[in-house]
Amino acid sequence: MSITKDQIKHVAKLSRLEFKDENIEDFTSKFDSVINYVEKLKSVDTTGVKPTYHPHSDIKNVMRDDVVKESLERDKIMKNAPESENGYIKVKKVID
Repeated sequence: MSITKDQIKHVAKLSRLEFKDENIEDFTSKFDSVINYVEKLKSVDTTGVKPTYHPHSDIKNVMRDDVVKESLERDKIMKNAPESENGYIKVKKVID
């Protein structure tokens, strides 16, 4: 199977990408190489090979469990706030 320049142009159009003609030639060659490689992979006998979903299956979560704790008292928090309004900490506007 090989890919044509027209197919590359079609995919570029669908992707709303614009390429110069000299780039189309280069992409055609590179896509053709990728497709040929995938075709070659299809011919590999994988009978008896266990499916792998992640190359590092022995990775463990190192994050601690989420534990519900008592919240801080609002009054103590507001004492540390440089400015407050209606019971909320007031900050400078960051979005126009």
